[in-house]
Amino acid sequence: MNYNRLNMKKYIGRILFLMFILCTVNTYAQPPKKKVWNFNDLEGWVYAHQDDNPDHQCVLKKGKLHIFTRAGSWDRKKVRTTDKIYTTGRYTWKTYIPEMGKGDQASVGSWIYCDDHHEIDFEVGYGKQAVREELGAGPDEMIAYMTTQDHPFKSVPVKIKTGWHIFEIDLTLVDGNYKVDWLIDKKIVSTVQQTFGTAFAFYIFCSVENLKFIGDNLPAQENYGIFDYVKYRYHE
Repeated sequence: MNYNRLNMKKYIGRILFLMFILCTVNTYAQPPKKKVWNFNDLEGWVYAHQDDNPDHQCVLKKGKLHIFTRAGSWDRKKVRTTDKIYTTGRYTWKTYIPEMGKGDQASVGSWIYCDDHHEIDFEVGYGKQAVREELGAGPDEMIAYMTTQDHPFKSVPVKIKTGWHIFEIDLTLVDGNYKVDWLIDKKIVSTVQQTFGTAFAFYIFCSVENLKFIGDNLPAQENYGIFDYVKYRYHE
């Protein structure tokens, strides 16, 4: 009898401990109601480069984050939030898009990422010549791609002027799955319904990467992007 009681106490104790752990994890995983990052420092961010170049190439100047890639390289320079907790809500980047090298395979990115199949992007670059001609892009215009990498895959290019822009990704739930709206300068430009929901939370990224899809040639010049601030505001 005493042996059975002892086992029962151990069993109950383990159940209570597991419940405590689950409650702690769920509490930690809740996104904040509002968060603003001004780049006076990189508190709350970590480097997340994806190349073999040890230089960060991320510079803070007067409260702005400058990221650049080298000519003739496959540099992929980026920073991300330390926390992977962001779900529904409005994600906002104030990003400077420069005139990039003609045909250069270089992208300025404002995006969110869970894994390679759960990623939602703004990627801006010179664009392939065929895409530029299709969109009627002028010399002072770059091509912005709004992309979901899977579930389903969708990629929509639009032309935008060089200069400062407000890029926003807005996530709401429709039948338990994310509905994505991309906004440029407060106007909805593209929308897609995803087939997954808040079981997949995101990091927030800022990046400049030399990527083959967004141009016709290896970059012939140093390309850069500037980030003034990043904001997140939770809503359901």
